[in-house]
Amino acid sequence: MIQYAKRFVLPATMAAGILAGAMAPAAAQDVERFTVTAGHPPVFSWVRLIDEYVIPETDKRLEAAGNPVKIDWTTAYGGTLAKIGAESDAIRSGVSDMGIVAFIFEAAKFPLEQVTLFAPFATDDIRKIGTAIEQVRGQTPAMQEAWKQANAECLGAAAIDTYQLVTKFPVSSIDDLEGKKILAPGPAANWIKGTGAIGVAGNLTTYYNDLKTGVADGVIVSAAPAFAIKLHEVAPHVTKVNIGAQSTGCLAISADRLAALPPEAQKIIREVGAGYTEKFAEVQMATAEAAMEGMKAGGATISELSPEERARWANALPPIGKEWAEEMASRGLPGQEVMAAYIDALEAQGVEMPRDWSK
Repeated sequence: MIQYAKRFVLPATMAAGILAGAMAPAAAQDVERFTVTAGHPPVFSWVRLIDEYVIPETDKRLEAAGNPVKIDWTTAYGGTLAKIGAESDAIRSGVSDMGIVAFIFEAAKFPLEQVTLFAPFATDDIRKIGTAIEQVRGQTPAMQEAWKQANAECLGAAAIDTYQLVTKFPVSSIDDLEGKKILAPGPAANWIKGTGAIGVAGNLTTYYNDLKTGVADGVIVSAAPAFAIKLHEVAPHVTKVNIGAQSTGCLAISADRLAALPPEAQKIIREVGAGYTEKFAEVQMATAEAAMEGMKAGGATISELSPEERARWANALPPIGKEWAEEMASRGLPGQEVMAAYIDALEAQGVEMPRDWSK
């Protein structure tokens, strides 16, 4: 005898509930809208890596972690929302949620971050510069306080490749700089004191026209950005001076926006920031090497200052490190401690300084 299974019929309301539950998402996803800014355009690697690394890597890790947060990114580069010198203001005011803060142009707000600029001729290794400055920042409450005042957190370091000379005239000695007008960004003007050169203010967005129109005869600049904006077209003499890599900025985020995210999302963003530091150093150093070859292929004459002339240049400068530390101290800031800690951090990595900038 054949037995038939009993049929069970669910009430319509219960069936509808189960169906709706099956079709509903496991959890509602919170969409956070982030505006990312930079005063410079994405032709420069510190900006380009936001698109190539920071945004996709953050998205990938958030998704892999099953995080309920999804970020809807809007990017505004080239000074469209945050001008050079006002990038931290954009974050503090809420115009920007994340972006590059080029504190080399914001010395009044981040005075102690300028320490690397007052200890030049150190090393061309971006990683060592980044490691040193992050170590000093981590142990210096006054540096951390500057970021708190900006309502921002520095996620990753942008230490630019070593500075060289790009000029309209050949340079084989510091004597060749006598009377020449040399562009230098912010405190970098200190690097030509005592050389006989005349410092002229400028930044990467003005250098090409300044050289072309005769406002200046040369510029102290890193190879990577120099090639990116084709400075060798208007100043075809490139002299490897190795004034040293410098800490010039940070990938930063609004402290309020970061704190409002779930802990797992905060962790991921900080990890991506640390990855940015490493990725940037790798890309920038490779880019600098390729830039030298590119400028040479583009008709530039590449030369290298002798070790003797390099040492002569370093020792021709006034005691800019000591003077900077004393100025910081006069403002109630631990300048001497920061300079000493920075030098110690470099020497611990095997960097030999040409002179003691604390004296």
